[in-house]
Amino acid sequence: MDSISLIGVSIAIICFLILHCFLFKKHLYRFFIISWPVVGMIPGLVLVLHRVYEFTVELLDSTELKILFKGPWFAGMDMLLTADPANIHYIVNSNFSNFVKGSDFKEVFDAFVYALLTKDSVAWKNLRKATHVMINHQGFQRLSMCTMRGKLKDGLVPFFNHIVKDGTTVDLQEVFRRFTFDITLVTVTGCDDPRSLSIEMPEVESAKALDDIVDGIKYRHVKPRFLWKLQNWIGVGIEKKMTEAGAIFDRVCAKYISARREEIKRSQGSNNDNFSGESEDLLTSHIKLDTTKYQLLDPINDKFLRDNVLALLLAGRDSTASALTWFFWLLSENPKIRQEVCGTERSLRNRERFAGTGTRGPLSKEKRMSLKFASHVRKNAVMKERCTVEKNRGRTRNKAMMGETERNRGSPDLILGGK
Repeated sequence: MDSISLIGVSIAIICFLILHCFLFKKHLYRFFIISWPVVGMIPGLVLVLHRVYEFTVELLDSTELKILFKGPWFAGMDMLLTADPANIHYIVNSNFSNFVKGSDFKEVFDAFVYALLTKDSVAWKNLRKATHVMINHQGFQRLSMCTMRGKLKDGLVPFFNHIVKDGTTVDLQEVFRRFTFDITLVTVTGCDDPRSLSIEMPEVESAKALDDIVDGIKYRHVKPRFLWKLQNWIGVGIEKKMTEAGAIFDRVCAKYISARREEIKRSQGSNNDNFSGESEDLLTSHIKLDTTKYQLLDPINDKFLRDNVLALLLAGRDSTASALTWFFWLLSENPKIRQEVCGTERSLRNRERFAGTGTRGPLSKEKRMSLKFASHVRKNAVMKERCTVEKNRGRTRNKAMMGETERNRGSPDLILGGK
């Protein structure tokens, strides 16, 4: 009888704590970050899963901008999360060579084996330097500008006109994801416009494969290592979808690689090695990499090309689409800033319109890039702190969360810092 009463009291206490958590969630951070025997902090994570991003931001604000997450025993899920600009600068700039990715990281990101994301040391430096040169190449800049203007004129503007005419509601982030995917795919691979952004909003095979690969990697971060490895070995669940998506992307990318190699051969046969005055996509630039100048890179390996195409597509699509979505949401919430941006845009148009007729000349690219749209940046002091990171412990940063924390909001370090 006493044991039954004890069980009842325990259940009542647990129910009270859960109810209290949902009613007063902002005051019970310590309950969520308790590391329980065997299961670690998983119970607290499950309770806030419905608002995990908001809760993480609130928790970072209450814990000196860093959280040590303890996963289940032997699951390999321990991770340090930080939003402190000083810590981020220390990891990605000052002492980047001390924080190698390691074998566990490369297993999680096995879809990017030869990409910049998983490289360390000399290989990372060489690939980063080569990528920087390729992106700043005049041929790529020309292709990028031409593609973007064409997509704006023939894709995004007609789509928005259609939506306004019909009076329908759309997911703005999905629109921007399709917009940036089309541009990135053309500029990275040199293929024709896939037209994923159109009135019909069709499903593009390569875009769907990219989504499945990204989803699989996300789940690997929150699952015990042995579990996702078992699913991968058996071929079930999200791991099966990820494997199938990888095969689709391999097939699609093989066509792009083959087409670019044939184009380079034809150009060499016509004594036009340098593509002088022509546009050049990033895949072509990767194939033409000078291995004597950039050591430890393997442009003759199709897997090297495929992994870098995948990484560039992901970087060009999701980050840009997210930034555009937040930008327009912030404008909608701040009418005064919207008016300032529109006023700056009108002054730019007038300056270009009257170029050569007065004392003012046309704005150079550098001057355009240096224009400051946000003139009221709140500069918060950054407190440097010592933070010990154990060997083999994961580290992660989320710039969206960093920007949402109260201490970082408006900090110029989030705009100017980081590799």
